[in-house]
Amino acid sequence: MNLIQLFSSKGKRQVAARTDSGFRQIKRTRSVLELAHAAIEAGQTLAQAVEQRGFGKEVDVAAAYAEGRLLAPVDAADPAHVHLTGTGLTHLGSASTRDAMHRKIDSAKEETLTDSMKMFRMGLENGKPARGKTGVQPEWFYKGNGSMLAGPGEPLLSPAFADDAGEEPEIAGIYIIGPDGTPFRLGFALANEFSDHVMERVNYLYLAHSKLRPCSIGPELLVGDLPSDIRGTSRIIRKKKTIWEKPFLSGEANMSHTIANLEHHHFKYSVFRQPGDVHVHMFGTATLSFADGMKAEDGDVFEIEAEAFGLPLRNPLKTEKPQRFSVKPL
Repeated sequence: MNLIQLFSSKGKRQVAARTDSGFRQIKRTRSVLELAHAAIEAGQTLAQAVEQRGFGKEVDVAAAYAEGRLLAPVDAADPAHVHLTGTGLTHLGSASTRDAMHRKIDSAKEETLTDSMKMFRMGLENGKPARGKTGVQPEWFYKGNGSMLAGPGEPLLSPAFADDAGEEPEIAGIYIIGPDGTPFRLGFALANEFSDHVMERVNYLYLAHSKLRPCSIGPELLVGDLPSDIRGTSRIIRKKKTIWEKPFLSGEANMSHTIANLEHHHFKYSVFRQPGDVHVHMFGTATLSFADGMKAEDGDVFEIEAEAFGLPLRNPLKTEKPQRFSVKPL
């Protein structure tokens, strides 16, 4: 089951589900978060909560997308209680890249490996532990709160001081923390984990700076398990022409960590188990236009798609004007 959030043509919030005949409105439902809270309270799954409420009228999602009425598949009234985070060095890449990387790692001496390669090797060796066991922790980063979450079609704002503005096609897990501190996974969504790769390349310790950028998720929330082998496409469109395009792989078959291991090492921190908080956690990628020498420009549209997630995620790039501020002592 896939869910979307949107405004109706009359400006009212709706949640709709993808059915065999198209998208249908879910009755008496204004947000995915509201639906999730109701499911937790009733001891139901999200899919069961949808079935209980039932379906209403058909929804023209294509028109809503074209008219800018689609929302991110999860949001909250207080964006400070939405956490945007992610993990890196978790994907194996294509088969040829994987083989070459394995040969390099197996033959290299420990002292000649970069910190990134050491982290990647740790994931290869112990990122997929047996069920019930804990594997090695991944690289982890913070991106911001819900104020930095862009919906489908909304611009990704790059700060004026940025060195680069590059897409990262990923899968994100969407979570809500229950009343007793239990993390509940609502599902998964396409994500553009937008970053500054030039800044990161100056020095790896600038990674934290490079990740403090907006990101986008959606349009559809995939409820249920994540397919083990996801094959998608990431592209950049400039003036209605595709100037860069490349396939990307995700899902556990193409990763050095299990989803469960990545989830454990995020939610093991009690600060991330505060009742009512929402988490959007991105699982990493192996495909970047930056690696091919591309530099996105204002007005370019990033487009990410994968069959399991239905509609593509599109976001134009926009550079913010310089912002003046000063710190005032009290």
